[in-house]
Amino acid sequence: IDLAGRWPGVLSATAGVHPHHAGDFGAAMEAELDSLLGKPGVVAAGECGLDYFRDFSPREAQRHAFTRQIELGIRHGLPLFLHQRDAHEDFIAILDEFNGNLPATVVHCFTGGAEELDHYLERDFHVGITGWICDERRGKHLLELARRIPADRLLLETDGPYLLPRDLDPKPASRRNEPAYLPHIAAVIARARGEPVQALARASTAAARGLFGVP
Repeated sequence: IDLAGRWPGVLSATAGVHPHHAGDFGAAMEAELDSLLGKPGVVAAGECGLDYFRDFSPREAQRHAFTRQIELGIRHGLPLFLHQRDAHEDFIAILDEFNGNLPATVVHCFTGGAEELDHYLERDFHVGITGWICDERRGKHLLELARRIPADRLLLETDGPYLLPRDLDPKPASRRNEPAYLPHIAAVIARARGEPVQALARASTAAARGLFGVP
């Protein structure tokens, strides 16, 4: 947030409590988050959501923290930057409680199947695709699903420092993913969609600018 405030229009930030830390979400943390969401350069509420894969926080605590952060995003008029893993049914149910009041929403780092994608697209959510699509073991199904995402709702992500694309050659010795590898991910997605990478880049950039309200 400090960096985003120092370089407006160049860098942006989000503020949220990841579901792994939902067990720590109480009145004091909510008040702090409320303050952070009002700071210059903060363009979204999140990353927040549900993660039943790791279950680092009790599920009831996750649902409570998620609901409260949706309410904060609505109050601040900010888009939602969301995380969901192995919790789709509860995730959608909570979001649907706010039907008609949700701000613009992106499901970050989408790795799910066709049914999950359909639910998100039916609700006009944006969908973020990361280097998971480059993983021939776990992400091959995304090559087909990426074609179904409208260009104005497809966002490109790295999820750095995690999810280093497995097909990078040569691979960095550090195994650390960085924003510099975004063009590689873009090329893979463009090939899957059968379109020039320049067209994909333009559309994704425009979608991100529109979603987050950045120049």
